Amino acid sequence: MSGGSPSGSPRVGLFDHPVFLEHDTGPGHPERPERLLAFERGLREAGLSGRLIARQAGEADAAAILRVHSEGLLRDLEASRGQRFAFDPDTPAGPRSFEAALLAAGAVTGAVDAVLDGDLDQALVAVRPPGHHALRDRPMGFCLLGNVAIGAAHALARGLARVAVIDWDVHHGNGTQQAFEHDPRVLFTSSHAWPFYPGTGALAEMGEGRGRGYTVNLPLPQGCGDAEYVALYDGLVAPVVAAFEPELVLVSMGFDPHADDPLAGMQVSAPGFGRLASTCLAAAAPAGGKVVFVLEGGYDLEGIATSAAAVARVALGEPPSAAPPAPGPRFEALLGALRSAHSGHWPVLR
Repeated sequence: MSGGSPSGSPRVGLFDHPVFLEHDTGPGHPERPERLLAFERGLREAGLSGRLIARQAGEADAAAILRVHSEGLLRDLEASRGQRFAFDPDTPAGPRSFEAALLAAGAVTGAVDAVLDGDLDQALVAVRPPGHHALRDRPMGFCLLGNVAIGAAHALARGLARVAVIDWDVHHGNGTQQAFEHDPRVLFTSSHAWPFYPGTGALAEMGEGRGRGYTVNLPLPQGCGDAEYVALYDGLVAPVVAAFEPELVLVSMGFDPHADDPLAGMQVSAPGFGRLASTCLAAAAPAGGKVVFVLEGGYDLEGIATSAAAVARVALGEPPSAAPPAPGPRFEALLGALRSAHSGHWPVLR
């Protein structure tokens, strides 16, 4: 994929690398190379590939990784190089998985650099393996390294004072939360199915110590669709992120809340993801619109293709689809309860 942005439209980079397709999870695993091929196909069929600025990922260095992970985890990953290995029943590695993991983390730090340096306005980062479940000292949940967490820590190391992470994957981003739950410089918001894998992300988990209040968990019942997600993001996520006044926004862009996803029970459509992307961009106004969208989950190939195109259109400056109808009274009551629970730390929700 190559090309540039027409004059006057946002400069949106697309970060990828052919080695991502060589992360071999074995037959039948849902986190498979075809996911990235579907992402690319969606952009191509929508006529968007030539409007994106192609960037190839470089490997993250040890210093960037060790801001988030332990030396033991890095040694364990490196020991898997050139062989097949399972870190747990869900999280296998193949001969080139370690290299792919370094490149996935490096794609995010590279995108962060490009956006902060003003080379790009926004970035899409199409990576495998995903990252938001990887803990400090062990991989889990298909994830080897915490790509978004490494990107956020990299931005802090560059001198930023406030970085927001928005995680709309259907699973709770437990690894990202662990990395920053004590750190008031990183606002972490996660909307996720509850109760569901990995079993974390309860409403009461709001951060620890000086980081109390900067973890905003939004557990949701199965069956939520465009109406519910748009109401949640417009009515809670966007006000909190804007009040935080971030200098950069990173989005853990999981497409597994899609209605056709085989691993979850949400009902979001491709245009719905476009609406969420638009809300994230609006919330990033204090950061000058600096947003990096990073692929996490999503396992229905057509859902990935159409949803990636919907997000890319919005990043490129096209308007999102029309707002869905308001959700029903039961969800309005839940949204009110979520706003109330977090309003002690975020007066904007009162």
